[in-house]
Amino acid sequence: MTKAEIITEIANQTGAEKLIVKECVEAFMDSVKNSLLRDENVYLRGFGSFIIKKRAEKTGRNISEETTIIIPAHNIPAFKPAKSFVNNVKKNVK
Repeated sequence: MTKAEIITEIANQTGAEKLIVKECVEAFMDSVKNSLLRDENVYLRGFGSFIIKKRAEKTGRNISEETTIIIPAHNIPAFKPAKSFVNNVKKNVK
């Protein structure tokens, strides 16, 4: 599902104009991004959490050049679904 499809579905469910829904969806995504940039997790009860995972420094290999490189420590954004959400998806096996 794309962002445009999400906007259309929300607009159909709520009866709100697509332009308003688009602004709300984009504002939500900006809020999540800005929170993660400030190293703050976002918790949505019953849905999941947008979190920052910290990756430690590690040694990697460049196979084509047969060299060893050091991959520095870094942070990555991640989504951790709520248990109830995971259970619902597991039950929806076709």
